[in-house]
Amino acid sequence: MCNRARNTGEPETLFERFNAGWLADKPRDNRFNPVELRPKARAYVIREEDGKRGLDVMGWDVLGGGAAWPMTNVRNLGLPQWKRLAERPENRCLVPLTEFCEWTPAKHDLGDGKPPLKGEMWFAVTDQPVFAVAGFWQQTKEGAGFAMVTSDPNELVAPIHPKAMITILEKENWDRWLRGGYRDAVALQQPYDAKRMTMRGPVFPTRERG
Repeated sequence: MCNRARNTGEPETLFERFNAGWLADKPRDNRFNPVELRPKARAYVIREEDGKRGLDVMGWDVLGGGAAWPMTNVRNLGLPQWKRLAERPENRCLVPLTEFCEWTPAKHDLGDGKPPLKGEMWFAVTDQPVFAVAGFWQQTKEGAGFAMVTSDPNELVAPIHPKAMITILEKENWDRWLRGGYRDAVALQQPYDAKRMTMRGPVFPTRERG
């Protein structure tokens, strides 16, 4: 479920979009790729600290390697370990994205003599070129780590991924997610309006057609 996403916005774009500054030192090493989001890799997130909203950098694994697989998405906010984070506004964050990926249910034969493979379907939001996904974060043994919150899929995403989709927030709900109570967090766990989204694909970036 959504273990691939992109954020093509520069930090300056995010500062303006989210009315935020830096909360941490700007990453300066060439191992950090803020455009392509992949499990365990670092990414930009927006959170609040001492009443100040800012940009931070965290690993995409809210358990920081504490499980067999990276914990990148959270669905059941009633489970004790997630409810603990959901109840605490200081552990909530926004994950800025420009598009996210789901893989096709079926594999495709590209006619190149190689095994069939699943294609990438990319989703974007028409009324929010840079959109915010509801997220949680916490400190782990590997440093700060985050996960995206998922919800039921809308009618655009459901044929590709029928179990869930990431929780995209309306701009007017950013404050409510970052500052509201537990009931606010649960209430915001809703699918985004499919009419305000686009889908492209399938694409096969790892293989050229024969």
